[in-house]
Amino acid sequence: MIVDQKLSIAPSLTQWPEIEVLEAFVIDVNGVARGKWIPRDRAAEVLQKGMALPRSALALDIWGRDVDEAGLATGTGDPDGLCMPVEGTLAPATWLDRPTAQILMTMRDSRGQPFYADPRGVLSRICDRFAALDLRPVVAAELEFYLIDATRSATDPVRPPKSRAGRWQGWQTQVLSVSELHEFEGLLSEITRCARLQGIPVDATLRENGPGQYEINLKHVADPLKAADHAVLLKRVVKGVAHRNGLDATFMAKPYGDCEGSGMHVHISMLDKAGRNIFASEDGKGSAAMLHAVGGLVSTMGESMAVFAPHANSYRRLTPGAHAPLYASWDYDNRTAAVRLITASKSASRIEHRVCGADVNPYLAIAAILAGMHHGFANELAPPPIPAAKSGLPEDLEDVFERLSSNWDDGIEAFEESDFIANYFGADYQRLYAACKKQELDEFRQRVTDVEYDAYLRNA
Repeated sequence: MIVDQKLSIAPSLTQWPEIEVLEAFVIDVNGVARGKWIPRDRAAEVLQKGMALPRSALALDIWGRDVDEAGLATGTGDPDGLCMPVEGTLAPATWLDRPTAQILMTMRDSRGQPFYADPRGVLSRICDRFAALDLRPVVAAELEFYLIDATRSATDPVRPPKSRAGRWQGWQTQVLSVSELHEFEGLLSEITRCARLQGIPVDATLRENGPGQYEINLKHVADPLKAADHAVLLKRVVKGVAHRNGLDATFMAKPYGDCEGSGMHVHISMLDKAGRNIFASEDGKGSAAMLHAVGGLVSTMGESMAVFAPHANSYRRLTPGAHAPLYASWDYDNRTAAVRLITASKSASRIEHRVCGADVNPYLAIAAILAGMHHGFANELAPPPIPAAKSGLPEDLEDVFERLSSNWDDGIEAFEESDFIANYFGADYQRLYAACKKQELDEFRQRVTDVEYDAYLRNA
């Protein structure tokens, strides 16, 4: 089992004498931070010996409620688990007024191994399978998000941030606009500074299609756990810095019904024990290993959709004309495909997985992607042929590729019944995750929306 190599070397606040409180947290099933504020005089104890948290904190629904069917709270006595610091994640949270440091924690079981219900532990166990093959996945994420006005109401729940240019004009996109970067130069620069203070390897920042929509890319690292840590911590930085600057930031997959959604694209290459990229090929078409990885990704994508699109809103992004894939498709350097192969540089040959919304839990999303690739390696799966026409339109794809789930119900059901998920995530985590998602789905079924009242209350 892969565990952090330096957990025995306890981190320390010595270099930050101004810090008054330690914010220690784990990441739950939905990617939400759950933890405590620890006063400085007790911080050393937490950093050296760990911190107790109820195990049920890992299996709360999106509203923070216990999920009885997950099996961690009701009927168990709701016992504590021991959470240990994740190496390299102790750093100042400079967007907060009170001098605060934060530390990412991971929950352990009684043997000191990753607890099965910790999403970081799910990813760790899948990393073990690659280690057994003497392979190291190299991973980087690209995260899209919206800056939004902090002033909201029931009738105006989301709107673009204020700027000198006034309100957004709906017919504009301004993708890759440098002047739009200038408009929020201070905020975006502060995000970069804060991220680097936390050891998050931020790379490019760019303007995306929607009103107030931006993307930040992360540099690749040869450790999927660290890549997921970086994505989780970057989300916290973006939200924290936006709030400090009088705005909010959202990673909701589709905050505006008539504008682009936000995704998390994941780039992965694969190194052997000699450090060679096994996806590289002389002809630029990708190695046999690369194509087996694609075969695995394509064949397991439908069973993984509850992870790639984890919320009711996620499926609004997966609609025609929304720059998000609708089929479990693949192609070379084609951004309409779910799996894009990038082979222009032999040494940088890699797979870009383009299905995830920005609302995913990065640990689980990267786990599902790597599991699909490993499944392809283990079974030497060949991907389906690429259609001759490459428009990305249904008529070109539907006879070759599986149509991805277009609703939450189907995604949850496919996940819950999947032998592939049970094999790689573990049957216990499969049941836990499905229980959390089904409780959230039940809540949505009880809510009648304003558009239903508008359409049917008087007219039906």
